[in-house]
Amino acid sequence: MTYRILTRDEHFQAVGPKRILALDGGGLRGILALGFLRRIEKILRDRHGSDPNFRLCHYFDLIAGTSTGAIIAAALASGMGVEEVIGHYQKLGRKVFTEGWFSPKGVLKARYKQKKLMNHLKQVFGEDRTLGDQSLQTGLLIVTKRLDTGSPWPLGNNPSGLFFKAGDGDTWISNGDYPLWQVVRASTAAPLYFDPERITIASEKGKNAEVGTFVDGGVSPFNNPSLQAFMYATLGGYNVRWKTGPERLLLVSVGTGASDPSRTPSKIAAEGAIKALLGLMDDCATLVEIMMQWMSSSTARTFDLEIGDLHADLLAGAPLLSYLRYNITLSEKEVRPLLPRLSPNKIESLGAMDNPDNLDLLLDLGEAGARQKVKAADFPAAFDLKN
Repeated sequence: MTYRILTRDEHFQAVGPKRILALDGGGLRGILALGFLRRIEKILRDRHGSDPNFRLCHYFDLIAGTSTGAIIAAALASGMGVEEVIGHYQKLGRKVFTEGWFSPKGVLKARYKQKKLMNHLKQVFGEDRTLGDQSLQTGLLIVTKRLDTGSPWPLGNNPSGLFFKAGDGDTWISNGDYPLWQVVRASTAAPLYFDPERITIASEKGKNAEVGTFVDGGVSPFNNPSLQAFMYATLGGYNVRWKTGPERLLLVSVGTGASDPSRTPSKIAAEGAIKALLGLMDDCATLVEIMMQWMSSSTARTFDLEIGDLHADLLAGAPLLSYLRYNITLSEKEVRPLLPRLSPNKIESLGAMDNPDNLDLLLDLGEAGARQKVKAADFPAAFDLKN
């Protein structure tokens, strides 16, 4: 089967069914998502003539990511294959996550030095490439949070977006002119792990520039960016305006491993701030999944005995989209059948977001989970690429 490769603008503007890929945050557990993406890429490549040059950016019209998902999303939107992204990701994990937890004076500070992360992102994405660069081959949405205003900032490359291009009289800087590496770095600036990222957002001659302070999008409600990506694609204010409907809009959501609900917060992290943050992130993630299933025809999971899988209670009375969700709960019950060789202590350690020793195991786990969960039949023929 042959297919036509679209430009970025065609991905946004061409008539036809639309496809979104949404990638969760989760630190180095992002490599688990890459295990799923490796299988998804193979299924879609086989579907489209087994072209060795097939890339996920050819299929998906928008790739959204939060935190570690932003790194992967930007790499895929740049035209990289999953194998290449895995290589970059493994290098990043082993190079960046090597610092200690306390300063010499014993004062709690960011655990890791952002300089290593900055340098790696510049090497991967280029120091001069911007969010609006035409070298990005499809739509890209990166979820950040602006700390100094307390608001989520979804930053996308839709050329029709309100803030994508400043006019001649405007003093604010176009979103499209933000350095790509810096936007990705902002989305990965997890509190206590990395210091915030400061981006110049407005500049007027003779006056001080306005600088926004940005942190990890995971401390917004959108560590799982599925709902934000759906809103970006369909709410009028974002000016993408894709049509809804189960044969018009497909959203594929990939997680980085869900927390084991049987573990107490004290076992996850000793620090009170991290306990509160992780608990809130888990609650937001569950709410996002509930909302997505409530609106869609989906690969459904049962949430609890009261609300079930929500298929009998669709929010609009009919599905607004087709929705696929792939993830693994990092529990003995789910991990053991996939990787029988692991000890209970090793399984428990997989929840860490900053342990480079787990990279290979997490990739193996993602691939094993993908073989079990991801099927070619999951992807409706209505969304196949056309000539």
